[in-house]
Amino acid sequence: MFKKMPKNTNIKVTKPKKSSATQPASTPRFDLHQALKTHFGFSQFKGQQEKAIESLLAGRDTFVIMPTGGGKSLCYQLPALVSEGVAIIVSPLIALMKNQVDLIRGYSNQDAIAHFLNSTLNKKEIKEVQDDLRSGATKMLYVAPETLTKTENLEFFSELPISFFAVDEAHCISEWGHDFRPEYRRLREMMNEISETAPMIALTATATPKVQTDIVKNLELREANVFISSFNRSNLYYEVLPKIKKAQTDENIVRLIKSMKEKSGIIYTLNRKTTEELADLLKANGIKAVAYHAGLDSKLRAERQDQFLGEDVQVICATIAFGMGIDKPDIRFVIHYNIPKSIENYYQETGRAGRDGLEGKCVLYYSHKDVSKLEHLMRDKPLSEREVGAQLISETVAFAETGVCRRKLLMSYFGEEYTNENCGQCDNCRNPKEKHEAKAEAVVVLKAIRELDERFATDYVVQILIGKATPQIQMFRHEGLNAFASGNDREPFYWNSLIRQMLLGGLLVKDIEEYGLLKITKKGDAFLKKPKSFELILNNLYNDAHADDDEGAGDAGEAVALDERLVKLLMEVRQQEAKKKGLPPFVIFLESSLQDMATFYPTTLEGLEKCQGISKGKALKYGKPFVELIAQYVDDNNIVPPDDFVMKSVVNKSGNKVYIIQNTDKKVSLETIAKNKGWRMDEMLEEMESIAASGTRLNLDYAIDEMLDEDDQDEILEYFKGCSTSSLQVAQEELSEFSFNWEQLKIMRIKFLTQYGM
Repeated sequence: MFKKMPKNTNIKVTKPKKSSATQPASTPRFDLHQALKTHFGFSQFKGQQEKAIESLLAGRDTFVIMPTGGGKSLCYQLPALVSEGVAIIVSPLIALMKNQVDLIRGYSNQDAIAHFLNSTLNKKEIKEVQDDLRSGATKMLYVAPETLTKTENLEFFSELPISFFAVDEAHCISEWGHDFRPEYRRLREMMNEISETAPMIALTATATPKVQTDIVKNLELREANVFISSFNRSNLYYEVLPKIKKAQTDENIVRLIKSMKEKSGIIYTLNRKTTEELADLLKANGIKAVAYHAGLDSKLRAERQDQFLGEDVQVICATIAFGMGIDKPDIRFVIHYNIPKSIENYYQETGRAGRDGLEGKCVLYYSHKDVSKLEHLMRDKPLSEREVGAQLISETVAFAETGVCRRKLLMSYFGEEYTNENCGQCDNCRNPKEKHEAKAEAVVVLKAIRELDERFATDYVVQILIGKATPQIQMFRHEGLNAFASGNDREPFYWNSLIRQMLLGGLLVKDIEEYGLLKITKKGDAFLKKPKSFELILNNLYNDAHADDDEGAGDAGEAVALDERLVKLLMEVRQQEAKKKGLPPFVIFLESSLQDMATFYPTTLEGLEKCQGISKGKALKYGKPFVELIAQYVDDNNIVPPDDFVMKSVVNKSGNKVYIIQNTDKKVSLETIAKNKGWRMDEMLEEMESIAASGTRLNLDYAIDEMLDEDDQDEILEYFKGCSTSSLQVAQEELSEFSFNWEQLKIMRIKFLTQYGM
């Protein structure tokens, strides 16, 4: 299909015609289908391939927008093989060049048919490439944009017969593209120095109308023919899952990969550290995996890429540095561990699955923390980059949180209409979400933000709406505002969800420069003056998606399916038992222990011991009413408990426990204990609390005495004796007059567990 292009782009979406541009005089007439069969072994072209090739061979500038897996590389490979001279192909990544050269050589009995020229070659190798170019043996030369900036290269290339120029991954030329490369901006200038008459073909797998315009303008495409294939990848299944806890997500991924029966897949992350951690985790659980990122030397990256392509490893954990142009047709799953920076990124990366037309599963794990990190990374960038980045992130969040067909949204983003009501190949179509009319509530939000002079972020606005008189609200005297408690008939998650969807709907915007303050847009002003229908998708799935990649892994035994109803029943039992024994509920069992119970359904005391933070002694002391409740619940609801899947952690937990006990017995400073293990202080305190909660005594008095005087310790202990929640945030608020920090309260709770929970 052809797509409408933006106005004033000097580009024609028509059938190829003869061009006035100079073309190789000796371009022969031949049977393209026969050439396709001879050189590549295919009997038919896909989609727009044939028309694009005819356009280029006719000497016309050509623009090809074809989804990943659509065969866009053939649009320049075949013309290069049948044309006189050499085609110069600009490629953004060394790995991509190597992969493409290897593929072309695989179709030919002559290695000289294709070469790459980049910084990895030594002088001898460069001379060999130049000799093959002079002899005419080379039909395709892959170069990086930087290669064309060297005067000696330009002089050498200008002496060669050039069949045409190809710019692969052409979206790199646009600031709105998902992989912007400033070096691409000079391509036309440098190509003109080599040949002013050779035609150009630009190719990309993802291009919004804005990016298309940038490509045409910056490459100065001359009356180009543009060929756009459908963006619909009907064989791909799209799913977005909440990242509630890191351990839970890790286990979910391990289970998914094991269910794929040795099939190949890619896990994309935003940072190098996470690729290494995930690869280690997968290997610990019997999955062949390697990490791939720009911090590895080029030799090791090439080796790991070859391992993946050769199926010596099943999974590659990578940053976005991996995959561009990688031609592995049987990738069966692509997992995004973090939300991508843009929909272009997401589409390009998921497009590496199922390139053979068979199944491809695309799973994105979504966390609000990941979104905040992306926003934070942009704060130091120039204003124009921040504005572009903010919009791209907003669009990606909209995709993640949407309740509509994900395929419809993706195709709409690239300017293509998808008319099917239900694609059957995304989580939203398979499990439609409930909708709720929220016009009145949206007005309440807008009035609150306006009354706050647009000077506060989401959390503060929500606190105002539900009428929570925090110390900060009292300091500003905002409890007297009309907006205060105007939404106290709804839970906080409702208002958080509504605000997020109002952001997606363009009624509000986050001011990134001012730490995410909520601002009302012109559209929001118009809505406030004349409210109209605003449908809120009541999708609680992402309300608790706050997992942080940097959080302590904890015990990895938390499965995907948490039974929220059972959690509530267990909390009631815990409350009853706490009252009987005159203890705070968290002393009986931590909430993380209850969540494990509501995941694994242990019906015996032995089974209870497998849950986080529960030792044999603690199970015997407190466990009986809990396993009785679970046994009855399982029976009443015909629940089949999950299998005995054991998630192996990279970290040796028992080793950590021994290390902590030994060092606290020696009264080693907490800073030293943490430093020697490479932990953050909060990570170590979480580990200590888990140890104390399981029934092991920790002597931290020496450290506590340095942090708090005796009166403060007594004050906190008295609070814990009578509190009904394990929330330290609540503790801070209720003890606000003392200004205790999180670490002080955490370590005192560990002491309390040691004193009263044994």
